[in-house]
Amino acid sequence: MILEITQYGNPILRKKCQPVTEVTDEIKELADDMVETMVSAHGVGLAAPQIDRDLQLAIVDVSHDPECISYLRVDGENAALEDLMPLTFINPELEFGSDKEASTEGCLSIDGINAPVKRPIEVKATLELLDGRTIVVETDGLLSRAIQHETDHLNGILFTDRLSTASKVSIRRKLKRLTHKDRY
Repeated sequence: MILEITQYGNPILRKKCQPVTEVTDEIKELADDMVETMVSAHGVGLAAPQIDRDLQLAIVDVSHDPECISYLRVDGENAALEDLMPLTFINPELEFGSDKEASTEGCLSIDGINAPVKRPIEVKATLELLDGRTIVVETDGLLSRAIQHETDHLNGILFTDRLSTASKVSIRRKLKRLTHKDRY
């Protein structure tokens, strides 16, 4: 089922979400609905607060662009992107590489705004899966960026919070217009 995507201005987007303590059938169904919603919206990720749920649950799928990463390791072993996607995870813990780069980001919850965000190039993500396994994903490129972006959502952080001062000034009016829409 396609769910309504929560838009900028809704307070849940600023909330640090609750950890998932038990993977129930309801959580699995919600995750399936989130994948369907993300695909329908042409996104590469979706976090639970974006569909108005206070849970540390997120989806990432960058399989449309297999060249978007230069490496992928799962539990220390080389892995194929298509074997991991879509990646549904709960309660993520991230470690970052020291090098950073800026790349344009957008968000399904912030309609019509894209801007350059500087993030670490590499991430080492410890992710709990819905089948009870915990995996460690090491990667770069769009997959790294998407995992970081969705994990930010779980902590009440939006990509606009990570913009340079000049970029924040350039989108200030657009954000103000979004907050005055009755969209949630």
